[in-house]
Amino acid sequence: MASLKIKRLYWFMLKTFLPLFMMTFCICLFIVIMQFLWKYIDELVGKGLSVDLIGELFFYAAVSMVPLALPLSILLASLMTFGNLGEHFELTAMKSSGISLLKVMKPLTVFIALVSVGAFFFQNDVLPQSQVKMWTLLYSMRQKSPTLDIPEGAIYSQIPGYNLYVKQKNPETNMLYGVLIYDVSTSSIYPRIVVADSGKLSMDPSKTHLVLSLNHGNWYEDLAPDATMSNELGSDMYRREAFKSKEIIIPYDDNFNRMDDETMRQQYIGKNITELRHTIDSVTVKVDSVGDEVTRELRLTPTLGVPMCRLDQDHDAADLTPVKPVVMTREIDFDSLMAAQSLYIQQSVTARAISNLKMNKHNYEFKNYMTEEHRFVIRRHEIELQKKFTLSLACLIFFFIGAPLGAIIRKGGLGTPIVISVLLFIVYYIIDNMGYKLAREGRWQVWQGIWLSSAVLLPLGIFLTHKAVNDSAVFNPDAYRNFFRRLLGLHQTRHLTLKEVIIEEMEPATALAMIGSLKEQCNEFLARYKSRQNYLTYLQNGYDKPQLRALSDEIEKVVDYLSNSRDQQVLNKAMDYPIIRQMLTYHVTNYKHVGTALAVLFPVGLPLYLVGTHHQSNLKKEIATAVKVCDEMTQILTLLEKK
Repeated sequence: MASLKIKRLYWFMLKTFLPLFMMTFCICLFIVIMQFLWKYIDELVGKGLSVDLIGELFFYAAVSMVPLALPLSILLASLMTFGNLGEHFELTAMKSSGISLLKVMKPLTVFIALVSVGAFFFQNDVLPQSQVKMWTLLYSMRQKSPTLDIPEGAIYSQIPGYNLYVKQKNPETNMLYGVLIYDVSTSSIYPRIVVADSGKLSMDPSKTHLVLSLNHGNWYEDLAPDATMSNELGSDMYRREAFKSKEIIIPYDDNFNRMDDETMRQQYIGKNITELRHTIDSVTVKVDSVGDEVTRELRLTPTLGVPMCRLDQDHDAADLTPVKPVVMTREIDFDSLMAAQSLYIQQSVTARAISNLKMNKHNYEFKNYMTEEHRFVIRRHEIELQKKFTLSLACLIFFFIGAPLGAIIRKGGLGTPIVISVLLFIVYYIIDNMGYKLAREGRWQVWQGIWLSSAVLLPLGIFLTHKAVNDSAVFNPDAYRNFFRRLLGLHQTRHLTLKEVIIEEMEPATALAMIGSLKEQCNEFLARYKSRQNYLTYLQNGYDKPQLRALSDEIEKVVDYLSNSRDQQVLNKAMDYPIIRQMLTYHVTNYKHVGTALAVLFPVGLPLYLVGTHHQSNLKKEIATAVKVCDEMTQILTLLEKK
């Protein structure tokens, strides 16, 4: 019977989660596609692209945007699912039936694990092909010429090599009036200018040329100087032609020419894991070969004219044999040798040395540039290789953030979950982009940059899951306030209210006995630590931790018993009992030799002593307050007992 209930629970969770997941996935995918559209809208508008081409581009873009939309949709769907369950107390009913949160999450965990596995194969097999298709289409659309739409009274410069001005147009007959053409297709120094009263612009059947039929105009052209005629006619020549009708053919390709996919397929975006590793290995071999060649050249380069190595003639040309070092019988003073030469020889030697240094510098800078290019290619391929795995882990992390967070906040719908999801995803996106750029520029190792976002969010998922499973207060401000109070040694206050149902009534006689015992323990502690501890005693011993813990437990025991009173005056006075905190500064260490070492290290021991003795002074004041409250509570209980 229990097994049947569990199976029904699993089906219930899946039927609750799946519709929300599909809805949020479609919403997130639509949002990222709109972002893609806003980014590239200027390159698509005004080119006469057909609907099927635009649809094909958006299809491949949608497939390429899945890695961005999938983690966000999982986060939002899990938040909404468990937020709805918590808001309608269904999650509370499950927990009261003995079903833990992890068991409730089990079917969805299995489903998200399957989605993560599918995301890996999607990244490896489907995404490279879709990205190749998308970028090929996008670059092809960029190359397409814009649709001709010549405005009135403005210069039109979308025809390559030509600027066209039209004073007036007739939309019905497509006639152009007051035409001015500025032709710089051959040379901007010697342009051609054509002026015509009217004309008509049309496209040839192949859509590769424009045909401009002009009526009643003039052709002006500055001719380039010709060496054979310059002596007879001069160097400045021009041409003028008046015509009644004239046709000008202008090259203008209006067709859509799709690029070959092979160009994009050779890039890192179009490769799977096997191809990426093959490229990384091959380019690494190139980088290593360049390094080996530089090393070989450096070893063969003589130092001050003395060779350090030589080529081994009996083996491979790459084998180098060290040359027997030259033994100097006496030191050579280079400065005196240079001073003995003439000024011309000194300048010649210096100039030759500088020239050799510059030549070697440029040579090695060029090789370093080529090596950096290869390293950049390696990094881009390694980044793409690592990203094949990060999506799968991101799906799991976002589920283990969203599900426990929804169980904690207990808010369903689209309001609060969307706000929280967007904020978390913005944090993830910023960290992911920061790591990506650091890895791409080579400032970090590739695996460090690409896995940075997962490393940051994984502890958050573990923390939220732990808190949700244990029903801990994550968003309770009082819990964090008390934590920082304990951390900083600040005083904490009690809050007691009159109970509606009391199982064990408070008896004044019993309470008086307990208060008397508590007062005795407090006085004993104060008598033991009358004065301030000296530097060495504090660091070696401090206050007695077992005694302090026993005193704290006794106070809590008395307050707990007094909270069962029906007298409001007793409750108000019980709230005056201080909360005895177990702070590290009361007793630094259990080992005397460690305390002695801290005492020797004055930069550490002295600040610790000053802070610790201050906390001890506050503790004694709290215990003295407890003694005072005991006296006042005794008077109240004595009067209550007489009644």
